[in-house]
Amino acid sequence: MLGDVLLYIGAAIITVWGIAHIVPTKNVVNGFGPISQDNKRIITMEWIAAGFAQIFIGLLVFLVTVIAGSGAESSKVVYWASAAVLVALAVLGAFTGARTPILPMKLCPVIEGVVAVLLLAGIFV
Repeated sequence: MLGDVLLYIGAAIITVWGIAHIVPTKNVVNGFGPISQDNKRIITMEWIAAGFAQIFIGLLVFLVTVIAGSGAESSKVVYWASAAVLVALAVLGAFTGARTPILPMKLCPVIEGVVAVLLLAGIFV
């Protein structure tokens, strides 16, 4: 029961963070100042793709837990894989965006890391 709660909390956090990632896309792109239209499109694509990845992980964890249950071997594979991707994204963010003075960029690796821990804890509790 507690494991399921941890999984649902992790899924909710990363889904909300993904949505929050997408919402300010226009402001983020404009924050780069005068850049070419191609660069604006690339930044927009990458920014939205990162948000979609976070939303996908959250929804996948939620749906697998609801449909198959947290005890199913297939669910555990999803939790492990999701945690691994979140750790990889956190490490990437720690060496890139988190090195800027922008607070949400500094929070991203922390949030991804916390959610990875929640998912793993959900397996073992």
